[in-house]
Amino acid sequence: MSMHRIMIYTRFERLWHWLQAGAILTLLFTGLRIHGTHTLISFETAATIHNIVAIGLLVLWAFATFWLFTTSNWRHYMPTKQGLWRIIRFYSYGIFQGEHHPYHKAFWRKHNPLQAAAYLGLKIVIFPMVWISGLIYLYIVLGGSWSGLLNFPAAVAFTHTLAAFALILFLIIHLYMLTIGGSLIQHITPMINGFDEVDLSQVEEAYLEADEPNHIKDDINQSENHR
Repeated sequence: MSMHRIMIYTRFERLWHWLQAGAILTLLFTGLRIHGTHTLISFETAATIHNIVAIGLLVLWAFATFWLFTTSNWRHYMPTKQGLWRIIRFYSYGIFQGEHHPYHKAFWRKHNPLQAAAYLGLKIVIFPMVWISGLIYLYIVLGGSWSGLLNFPAAVAFTHTLAAFALILFLIIHLYMLTIGGSLIQHITPMINGFDEVDLSQVEEAYLEADEPNHIKDDINQSENHR
């Protein structure tokens, strides 16, 4: 294995990431206004923007899901026990002792085991809670009838709000993680230009050099030796 700087985040993946981030922040801002947490914009404007952005995000999720399964990138989000406890120990103890991060990104495993579990939980638990409860609540607001279920609208609203606060918690943790093990710029840059440092086997290196030479930027080891 040797370290290389390669294209690990495709153009679509980066576009998906930033559009999703912008949409989620917009939904949280307008959702808090709908709940009366702030009055920076009118209720009507917040509700309109919230609904439009929510529909746009659903379309984006549909495309992203299709992309994940047609490109085999779903593999990056499959949790594994291998190395999990080392990652948990690092974040709970090692990081405060100045230890180095025990995980290096690999060609087919760019997320560490804890990241993969967190992202998978986000995609199969929190996101479905948000959009299913949101669509049902929108149906109710538009005049849909739920005869015989007097408390159902309140339960749907509570579920939607609970999922939103879970998403806020995830964002806080996500942003905190960007401050660990390097500068903020170092963590954000790969999601801008797509390139990051990855462990490559000889087979993976040969594949990239032969079939996707533009996706491999340089050999980290060689670069360090020339310094």
